[in-house]
Amino acid sequence: MSYQVSRNGQLYGPYTLEDLQRYVATGNVLPTDLAKSEDMPDWLPVSQLLAASGAALPEQTPPYVPSYATPAAYTAPATPYPDPPNLNWGLVLLFGILTCGIFNIVYDFIQVLWLKKVEPASVAIFWYIGFVVLEVLNIGNSLGRFALLAHGVSPYQSSRSASSMILSSFISIGILVTALAYRFIMKSELERHFNGPEPIGLRLSGVMTFFFAGLYFQYHFNRINEIKQAMRYRGAAL
Repeated sequence: MSYQVSRNGQLYGPYTLEDLQRYVATGNVLPTDLAKSEDMPDWLPVSQLLAASGAALPEQTPPYVPSYATPAAYTAPATPYPDPPNLNWGLVLLFGILTCGIFNIVYDFIQVLWLKKVEPASVAIFWYIGFVVLEVLNIGNSLGRFALLAHGVSPYQSSRSASSMILSSFISIGILVTALAYRFIMKSELERHFNGPEPIGLRLSGVMTFFFAGLYFQYHFNRINEIKQAMRYRGAAL
């Protein structure tokens, strides 16, 4: 079961009971914050919720001080974190198919640019640029081999073509390394950001990151934008 946490009219989560215990221990959630699941009729203090569930409330040394300030995006609209790219993930998939993946390359670059804005220390963008450069080199190398074949030169009869195949092998390894690097760096930085400065409780699957990367991130960006919009609406209504 998951719970929303309310503090000063702002909603955070959803979190599991284990999340609440951990965040109370680190100071991200106060025992006096209110929590509620979809099945609960009323909001309860986190301390009471943990006690009712049998979960132990982590000991804290008074005074209890949270380890983060309330996210600027929710309390200071004049200087918010920029929202993630919000094109529906289904459209990202469709446009990628229609353009044979070219759209995905461009859109992934938009994602890493956004991440660089919210996490200035992010290095994902540099790995992504390296990935794109190697992809371009690989395409150029492949076109060179095709040109030789078009002139009737066998790859096994031309030293130039053999060198091209060796180069292609190294480039392919480089593409794999840079692709995995930027994907998992993004995963780590997204989880850090959305469990820290903007505590939405984001969790990302390593398997889904490995296979789907930008498309998988975009699915969560759509969800994050919905949560942020809902928070702004509730804040405006208070």
